[in-house]
This record gives sequence, structure tokens and C-alpha cells, in this order.
Amino acid sequence: MKKLTILLGLTVILFSQTALGQVDADELQALREQVQILTQRLDELEKANQQTTQNVAQLNAATTAQVDEVIEEKVDKAVNEQVDERMAAVSWAERLRWKGDFRYRYETIKVEDIDSRSRNRIRARAHLEADITDTVKVGLGLATGGDDPVSTNQTLGGGGSTKDLRLDLAYFDWSGLADTHILGGKVKNFLVRTGKNSMMWDSDWRPEGIGANWNNGNFFAHGMGTWIESDSKKENEFAWIAQAGMNFKLGDSTRFRIGAGYSQINPAGSGSFFGDDEDFFGNSFDPDTLTYLYDYHEIEVFAEMTFDLFDRPLMLFGDYVTNTAADENDTGYAIGFKYGKASGKGTWDIGYVYEKLEADAVLGLLTDSDFGGGGTDAKGSIFKGTWAFHKNWNAKFTYFLNEIDLASGNPRDFDRLQLDLNFKYK
Repeated sequence: MKKLTILLGLTVILFSQTALGQVDADELQALREQVQILTQRLDELEKANQQTTQNVAQLNAATTAQVDEVIEEKVDKAVNEQVDERMAAVSWAERLRWKGDFRYRYETIKVEDIDSRSRNRIRARAHLEADITDTVKVGLGLATGGDDPVSTNQTLGGGGSTKDLRLDLAYFDWSGLADTHILGGKVKNFLVRTGKNSMMWDSDWRPEGIGANWNNGNFFAHGMGTWIESDSKKENEFAWIAQAGMNFKLGDSTRFRIGAGYSQINPAGSGSFFGDDEDFFGNSFDPDTLTYLYDYHEIEVFAEMTFDLFDRPLMLFGDYVTNTAADENDTGYAIGFKYGKASGKGTWDIGYVYEKLEADAVLGLLTDSDFGGGGTDAKGSIFKGTWAFHKNWNAKFTYFLNEIDLASGNPRDFDRLQLDLNFKYK
């Protein structure tokens, strides 16, 4: 636009009548040459200006692209870091598993020559397990109750006082070998309890030591070493326990399990491991020294069969134990059945067990805390029934009709009724 304006001005000057009249031909030619030179100079300046404008535009575009690229890189990095953090958190959460249960119980106990007793009790348990690697897990469990090794019940009362919550489980579980688990710490009892009966081991007992569990579906073997007392200042005692057997099927619904076990516990000459000095839980002891009379080298054989009857599962079982280290009162057995399965809404089961456990058949400290009031030296029946409101909620009754103090020659009646509401979560 500037060039056009200048040329127009010069043209006006050159062809003006007045100007033509005042200059000669040489001067006019010189003036035309100067105009041509000026025109070329203006062309060069315009081209230079266009090139400068283009360079500036390219520089601006390049700068903007670089800035955008830097910003995008920073944004992408920040977003990726947040995504990585979120994914790490999600990944860790996926390696954690919670489960637990709650039970409310009403219980009445009648013992011959002793006033009857009734009480309300609760049991609450929570269990956290985490995958450390593909083959290693660790677990932590808490439960209500005191320090009783075979019970986590807590009796309600005391004016609404707070209740105890204690360590129930603390363990590692390594599964680096096929069909095998190696466990250590305070672990859930993985020993076979035929028919889920607690003649030898209470279901709430948590062995403390190290153990191995192998099961390929057809054959199984369990072994553990557990501390009854690990402090040498308190008469330390270590127990060895092993079981082995096989599972097999006949047809679509009939299944068998048979097996045998051996336990070696050597408390003879030692005092009580739990409770008062006179608490031997039915086992024979020296009243003067308050020490165990016998060791417990227990041989166990067991069998279990399950099949369908009228479209419901029926389980039959038997369990026998003898203590080879005792002179008398050295055997125990349990036989029973369970019909049905309370596993979903509206389902149910009923069961019955007859058990006799002589005074020195097993170490009384670890056996059922409910049958005969706990420990050994008892016999009698157990009646059971369960109704499921939901797969994770049921009501159950258990009635113990027993005799206790068998070794005394003057047994007493023992009756116990338990009404439970059970809730599970996981």
C-alpha cells in the first residue's frame, strides 16, 4: 500500500503540466531513473518485510508448538503419575481380604448338686489376610474373649463394661510347592476334626508353632509342631501332631474319608499350663505336687461318609483315640450323623453325636470346651439343629445331655442348652 501511494505521487509530479514546463529532457530522464531506482528499492523492502513477517509467523508457530508440547508432556506425566498411584492403591487393595463372623448366644447349664446357671454371650471375630507375593500370605485375626485357649466367648454384664478384644491369629502361609501349605505363627487349626466334632481339638484352638498341610484331592497329610508352653522358665512343652489319610468317591454323591493320626505331648511331671494350679481339665494329676501323672501319646483313627438321601446330604462319621502312655481311662470315641445342610435361605440341618472321653484319653486342655463342661472324663449325647434365614445368617440350637466325673465312680448329670444367632461376612 505504501509503495502504491509513493508511485502515484511521483506520477502526478512527472506528468504535471507545470513540472513539464519547468524541466528539460535530461533532468526528466534523470528523475525517471531515480524513480525507477526508488521503485526497485521499495520492491526489495516490501519483499524483505514479507519475509520478515513470514519468519515471525513461523517462529511464533514453532514457539507455540514447543510450548504446547512441553505443557502436554507435563500434563501427561502428572496424569500418568496419578494413574499409577491409583492403580497401585487398587492393586494393593485387591491383595487384601476381610472376613469374619458374629454370634449371639443364650445358654443354660445344669450340673447335678450345683445351682443352675444361665447367661448371654457374644463372640466376634475379624480376619485380615494379605498376599505378599504369589506364594506368600500373611494373616491377622482378632477375637472377643479372654485368654482361654479354646474359647473366644465373652459373657455380657458387668454394668455394660467394655469387653476384651485379643489376638486370635497371626501367621504366614507359604504355598510354593504343589498342593502344599507351610504355615507358621498362631494359625487356624487345620487338623481333621471328623464330622466337625471337637473330641480331640476344640474348633477355637489356635496352634502356635509351625505346620505343613498337603492335599492333592485323593490323599492328604498334615503335620505340626505346636508350643503348649515355649518359655523355659514356665516348664516349656512342645507337642508333635501328624495325620494322614485318603479321600475317594463312589458314584456322583457318595464320598469317603478315612485316616489316622498320632500326637505326642509329654507333660508328665509338669504343672498346669493354663488357669489355676489345680486346673487339669479332667486329666489325672498328683494332688500333692499338682503335676500331670501321664504323658499323652495319642493314636487316632477316623472315618467319614457322605451321600444323598431324599435329595439331601447325609454324613456319618466315627472317631476313636487311645493314649498309649496312660495305664487306665485311656480311650475315647465319638459317632454321629448330620442330615441336611443349612447353606441358603430356607435350608436346614439336624445332627446327633454320642461321645465318651475317658480322663486320660487326650490332653484335656485342648479338647471341646462345651461337652461335659470342657476337658475330658465325660460321656453322653449332643443334639444339634440349624435353620438358615440367609446364606450368611442362621439360627442354631445345641443340647448336651452328658455325665461327668466318670473316673470317680460317682458320675454326675450335666445338661447344657445353647441357642445361637450366627452372622458371617466376607
